[in-house]
Amino acid sequence: MSNPLLNLRDGPVARLRLNRPELHNAFDAVLIAALTGALEAIVNDDSVRVVVLEGEGASFSAGADLNWMRGMAAASEAENRADALALARLMRALDELPRPTIARVHGAAFGGGVGLVACCDIAIGSTEAKFGLTESRLGLLPAVISPYVIEAIGARQARRWFATAEMFDAATALQVGLLHQVVPADDLDAAVQRQVDLLLNAGPVAASSAKALVRRVAGQHDRDRLDADNAALIARLRVSDEGQEGLGAFLDKRKPRWCG
Repeated sequence: MSNPLLNLRDGPVARLRLNRPELHNAFDAVLIAALTGALEAIVNDDSVRVVVLEGEGASFSAGADLNWMRGMAAASEAENRADALALARLMRALDELPRPTIARVHGAAFGGGVGLVACCDIAIGSTEAKFGLTESRLGLLPAVISPYVIEAIGARQARRWFATAEMFDAATALQVGLLHQVVPADDLDAAVQRQVDLLLNAGPVAASSAKALVRRVAGQHDRDRLDADNAALIARLRVSDEGQEGLGAFLDKRKPRWCG
């Protein structure tokens, strides 16, 4: 049996490649556990500065594996709850990972595959990519991934796509905010690499902390507290080693040390 997840390293870049191409990288319990474990290991690996999530073969991820779904249909409610919590742990690990993440999306991205895209900080898709939140066709809903998809596309769009299970193309995914960029398939790797290069030219701490800042600001309605917290953050960054190096490099008209 092949490894369901390839953890490929290219210097400071970790490429997590879903590796079930014969099943369009559909989820099962083994793949969920492998991806969760890889993400949790990266938290403690300071050598990783950027994570690229991608799929082997013709698709990014076609959602849930049919055999896995068949097994869960025969399982008890308690077993289904435990199974759903495992998927929730994966989505949260990806969403909160203290490293910038890029989704490289091609082919099919359905169900939980859409959840993975929504959890990444940057999502780039090829023009032929197809998307679908198809759970309602089965009498289900994309409940576990819903916080991340709603955050990405907004409540108004989610109400439509959750209910109808309608498929949509890459242009629509870009329009609703699921993707940041759409490029021809032949240009996908170059577009991803451009984002990788931009992230590697940013301060490692700054790039890794950006999502936490966005989450805190978006969720804070006390403006006085927000001003105080943001002032404390920028002051801390300015006097940090990274901040001092970045400001010094700018003033000296040179590249900061982290650019290599």
